[in-house]
Amino acid sequence: MTENAASGDPKEEAVTNLAGGAGDGDGGNLGVGHANTLTQHGRQRIARGALGPGDAIPTEAELAEKWQTSRGPIRNALAALKAEGLIETSRGRPARVRERKSGQAVDVSIPFTRWARDIGAVPAASTHEVSMRRADAEKAALLNIAEGDAIVEVLRLRSLDNRRTMLERLSYTADVGRVLFDVDLDTVSITEYLESRGFAGATVEHEIDAVAADETDAKLLGVPRGFPILRLRRISSDATGTRFEASDDRYLSDIVRFTVSASGRSQRGDAYVRPLSGA
Repeated sequence: MTENAASGDPKEEAVTNLAGGAGDGDGGNLGVGHANTLTQHGRQRIARGALGPGDAIPTEAELAEKWQTSRGPIRNALAALKAEGLIETSRGRPARVRERKSGQAVDVSIPFTRWARDIGAVPAASTHEVSMRRADAEKAALLNIAEGDAIVEVLRLRSLDNRRTMLERLSYTADVGRVLFDVDLDTVSITEYLESRGFAGATVEHEIDAVAADETDAKLLGVPRGFPILRLRRISSDATGTRFEASDDRYLSDIVRFTVSASGRSQRGDAYVRPLSGA
């Protein structure tokens, strides 16, 4: 059966879309030495749009029957497609074609909620903690305040189209952070809410690196502990140069990527990319 001869059955069409047919040049039988054929067919069909984001992938049994082979080569092909980030699997659900990655521009400060809507995604938030506490040495240095001064901290999980995407760890000076107790943080962009309360960031410093997921990351983002994730750290200051926000945003790299646009040198001639201390 070729793609043009689909019977109208969604499951049969899905098998045809992923596996292809004799008209695609490799026939319907993997044969000896052709274990990579299905991987290539799947890759091509996803690229062409025959299988779109969210579409279910046929089962191993269905593909084995289509290709007249055992499940071993089928399982290896599906594993290869998953490793390439083209499909995703979860317990109790069929494999599906993954959504395309999104690009997060970091040369300007764009609130997550606004950015998500700009790319046509539906943002959501789940707040796990809002608390006032004393700043430790690290937070005091980031916010340029004295150790022991009061700060407000927020732990909030962000998602795009119901997919866990980023974990926010936010710290605010007390005068700014207090207003966050007046609103349901699951329903607002914190950046836009603070702007509406008179706390707008005039300058923002960004720093990007990769870290291993800790216990909190693993639990809330749904990844193994030690899993590599992207981190975007941000320091926001008001028009007077006073720091009021320090954020540590941890993104799943299979959903979001960072794109940086820069000439490589500032007007003064010094490099934008500088070595670490002691390097």
